[in-house]
Amino acid sequence: MKIEVKDEGKKLSDITVKVNRKDDNTEAYKLCVRGDALRYANLHQESIGKYLQSVMLKRNNPDSYYGLGVSYKYLGHFDKAIECLIKSSEQDPGKFDTFYELGICYLLSGSPENAIEALIKAIVLNPNNAEAQIQLALAHEIVGEEDLAMLIYNKLIETKPGYLKAYAHKASLLICQGKYYEASKVFFKIIKLNANYHRAYLGIGVCFENLNRLSDAKRYYKKFLELKPNSKHAGYVNSKLEKLRKKHPVTNPFEVVKGE
Repeated sequence: MKIEVKDEGKKLSDITVKVNRKDDNTEAYKLCVRGDALRYANLHQESIGKYLQSVMLKRNNPDSYYGLGVSYKYLGHFDKAIECLIKSSEQDPGKFDTFYELGICYLLSGSPENAIEALIKAIVLNPNNAEAQIQLALAHEIVGEEDLAMLIYNKLIETKPGYLKAYAHKASLLICQGKYYEASKVFFKIIKLNANYHRAYLGIGVCFENLNRLSDAKRYYKKFLELKPNSKHAGYVNSKLEKLRKKHPVTNPFEVVKGE
C-alpha cells in the first residue's frame, strides 16, 4: 500500500503566473487579463469564456491558451487542457509554467510517458524547481522506473536538505518496495526536521506494523491521531488500532529504530 505523503489534500497546485505582458490595450489582451482574474479567483468556468473570446480575436496569444489549459485542468477536462497547453508551448517554447502544467495534465490523464517528456522540458527551463522534479519522479514511479525516481529523491534531499516532500516520497517508495526498515529511518529524519509532520508518524506506524513491531506501531498511530485527529486517514488508523488491540504485541524494546 502506498502511503499518502503529499501536501495536505494531495493537490497538484497551480503555479502562480504573474501578468507580465507588454503594454497592450487590444481587446484580446483585455479579455485575457479578465480571464486571468477570474482564474485566480477560482472561477474557472467563467474564465474559459473570456479566454475563448481572446483567442477568437488573436489566435497566436500563448497567454490565452495557457490560461485556457489551466482552467480546463481544474475542471477535469484534461484532453482540452493538454491541447491548449501544447498550443501555448508552440507559441512560447521558453515558458516553464506551460511545460510544468502540461506534465501535470498528462499525469492526471494517465499518460506518464508524455508527462516525463514535458516535465524534463520544464526542468531544463527551471532546473531549481523542486516541485517539477518531484512530479517527474512520480511519473518515473508510475512507469516502473523506480531507480530513476529514487535518484531524483536522493538528489533533492542532497541539494535541498530541508525539503520534506522529497524525504516523504522517498519513504513512500521504500514502503512500496517492502523496505520497511529503510523507510522508517527516512520518516525519523523527517521528524527530526519537523516534529509536527503528522504523516511521518503514520508512515512509521505502517513500517513497524509490517516489521511486527506491534506495540511501537500502536504508539505511532496514536501520535498521528493526536496531531491530526480530523485527518482523512483517521478512520483507517483507528481501524488499524482496533485490529492491533486484539493481537499480542511482539516487540523487542532494545531494537528501536533510531533516526540518524
